[in-house]
Amino acid sequence: MQIQEIPIQQVLLIRQQVMWPDKDLDFVKVPGDEEAIHLGLIDGGQLKSVISLFQENQSMQFRKFATLESEQGKGYGTSLLKHVFEQCSQPDIQLIWCHARVLKAKFYEKFGMKKVGEAFLKNGIEYVKMEKSRS
Repeated sequence: MQIQEIPIQQVLLIRQQVMWPDKDLDFVKVPGDEEAIHLGLIDGGQLKSVISLFQENQSMQFRKFATLESEQGKGYGTSLLKHVFEQCSQPDIQLIWCHARVLKAKFYEKFGMKKVGEAFLKNGIEYVKMEKSRS
């Protein structure tokens, strides 16, 4: 198993397949994708999980974290997110955050992330901001 930077095109395919299979590739693109760091977890030569990192000042947001449906529950997402937290442990990153689907909030809580504010709807799905501060 290895985690490495991967091209945006590979990320978009996984995002679409896992998160929005009924939408086209343009729907899963987000502003800043061109400047983001895109990581993929590869096992057995196959891309299993992806995440995109967006840094602004001392804050790192991760977005579009997705693991192939057939590979969920096998620890791939956990391994990838642990890698992100390790990578973001450098002194210049003070806050890691995301907009999590409310149904997945417990997963992020296992990593020490806390809910911030109220849940909100986007594209018919309920999300909540979650963050972990170094201070």
